[in-house]
Amino acid sequence: MQDPAVWKPQREAKSSRKASLPDGIRIYAIGDIHGRKDLLALQLAQIEADERLYKCARSIVVFLGDYIDRGPDSRGTIDLLLAFARKREVVFLKGNHETFIPRFLADPRSLDEWRSFGGLETLVSYGLRPSLSRSHGDHERLSRELRDALPTPHRAFLESLPLSFTCGDFLFVHAGIRPGVALQEQSEDDLLWIREDFLDHGLPFEKFVVHGHTPVRAPDVRSNRANIDTGAFATGRLSCIMIEGPDIVPLIDTRDWTGSDRSQPRTRR
Repeated sequence: MQDPAVWKPQREAKSSRKASLPDGIRIYAIGDIHGRKDLLALQLAQIEADERLYKCARSIVVFLGDYIDRGPDSRGTIDLLLAFARKREVVFLKGNHETFIPRFLADPRSLDEWRSFGGLETLVSYGLRPSLSRSHGDHERLSRELRDALPTPHRAFLESLPLSFTCGDFLFVHAGIRPGVALQEQSEDDLLWIREDFLDHGLPFEKFVVHGHTPVRAPDVRSNRANIDTGAFATGRLSCIMIEGPDIVPLIDTRDWTGSDRSQPRTRR
């Protein structure tokens, strides 16, 4: 399967009604992190700042997967996510990159594929020293070393991630859904990997879909879906949207607050 870091324009969709969350619930959805613990820390601070300015009865933070690989600190990213979950209501979804560690532990030969998706950076973050060798013996050694180095909470985290989350008229998922297939019949492969068949679909889905997986330059909010993967590992931008009622609002990066903007961390449409 291919996972190119591409930024591509999409066609606009049309819908006769706006999706909405139940009254009293606010959701913050965060896109693909890819080992950028530094950007995650900034984004969590941004959410706390937004909540101080805009009070709500109940807020849920939904993470769309791809916590590891490519970036420099996959281990630290998971540590920060687990710490955050101890004090907040959160939903951690599974991304396609979360399939690689369990697979590598079960089948060391899968390292040849994982390395093309940024897996070596993840191994280094756990203190391992992968070589450039592609011998089966080296792969087995790394698999054993990762098994020993991987904290039990990290392994439990990776093995317990749900594929999707639904609230009101919104569906949160890593990559997207297969058009024409009922939500309860969607395959794991599509939920984690789908691109063009989903992205090029211009009609409403059963639910408004919030997703990541395919990098865009800025949060791309359309009438049937919202893509919030802004390629954090390469661009230094980790994006978050706030959803409340029918409103979908991208949050302004705290590093961009200047003057009067500092008192209004949300963009206004």
